[in-house]
Amino acid sequence: MGNLRAIGMASSLAVAIALAGCGPATEQANVAEVARPVEVVAVTTEPLALSSELPGRVEPVRVAEVRARVPGIVMKKNFEEGADVKAGDLLFQIDPAPLKAAVSRAEGDLARAQSVAHEAQARVKRYEPLVKIEAVSQQDFDSATADLRSAQAAIRSAQADLETARLNLGYASVKAPISGRVGRALVTEGALVGQGDVTLMARIQQLDPVYVDFTQSVADALRLRESLKDGKLSGDDNKALSIRVEGTQYERQGALLFTDIAVDRGTGQVSLRGKFANSDGVLLPGMYVRVRTPQGTDNQAILVPQRAVQRGSDGNAVVMVVGADDRVEPRSVTTGAMQGSRWQISEGLKVGDQVIVGGLAGLQPGGKVAPAQTQVQAQVQSPAAQQ
Repeated sequence: MGNLRAIGMASSLAVAIALAGCGPATEQANVAEVARPVEVVAVTTEPLALSSELPGRVEPVRVAEVRARVPGIVMKKNFEEGADVKAGDLLFQIDPAPLKAAVSRAEGDLARAQSVAHEAQARVKRYEPLVKIEAVSQQDFDSATADLRSAQAAIRSAQADLETARLNLGYASVKAPISGRVGRALVTEGALVGQGDVTLMARIQQLDPVYVDFTQSVADALRLRESLKDGKLSGDDNKALSIRVEGTQYERQGALLFTDIAVDRGTGQVSLRGKFANSDGVLLPGMYVRVRTPQGTDNQAILVPQRAVQRGSDGNAVVMVVGADDRVEPRSVTTGAMQGSRWQISEGLKVGDQVIVGGLAGLQPGGKVAPAQTQVQAQVQSPAAQQ
């Protein structure tokens, strides 16, 4: 009986030892790696209009300085400062009295010259038949002819003096040379103007349309030219521009007029000019604006959501993609333009890559993931991407 009990206890101990030895190995074998669910988007290409935003200044299309062209006393100001005027509108009236007297004097000089010429003409007519029969000497006839020509020249001179006097009388009424907006008056009634110099009286600026002058670096211009030449970008034929007034959301569309033919030696910038409608007069000369100018179209652009792009300690951009066997693979990329809530990726991704956009928190390279496709709506804030 004692032997049977000893055998049973030994058997139980052996089973327990066997179970204790097999337990942990069995659990480790049965534990499977858990795949983390993530959201991914498949990389595709699409056309992307590129643009640059550059600083610019508003300039008037035309500027006219209204000056006194004759001396005199200002008698009247006929405009409201800051108002719109049309070409030919009367702005100032200078005292015309001395100028009218000059006209009368010139008219008298012309009448006197005409009288002298008439007398000389009559003398020549009388001498002409007489000189043929030698009743009058040839010398007397030649002298009469010379007197006639001198009188005729005096008439032309008197006519010119009369025309000048009448022009000066007209200049007493100072009129707007162009249509536009007139600034403040620089002289007042009673002021003596035009005495020794042409006094500036007011300034008129044409504000519809207006120019916007801005600059672009030569390096950017050359890179754009090379990209167009290599076929990476296609040109934008309409040359459409848009401007935004600094500090506001006010925007307006315009067109590129020209690019300057010279480069500023000090800054390495090339000047450009755009033209914009300004019927409401919001754009004023000297106003600071941001000009968005087209830089071509990338027909094979790769765009990914902004949240998919992470920055390392070195500042380089990295995205997480689903690699072989559904494992996380970090990928260094080069970002380009921003379009709404998406980054343009110029290098590092190819069509078909699965970019992780959701579930990135705590994700480690090499980790197992369960990707699920998601649709990303691009929140585009402008028609063109901004460089």
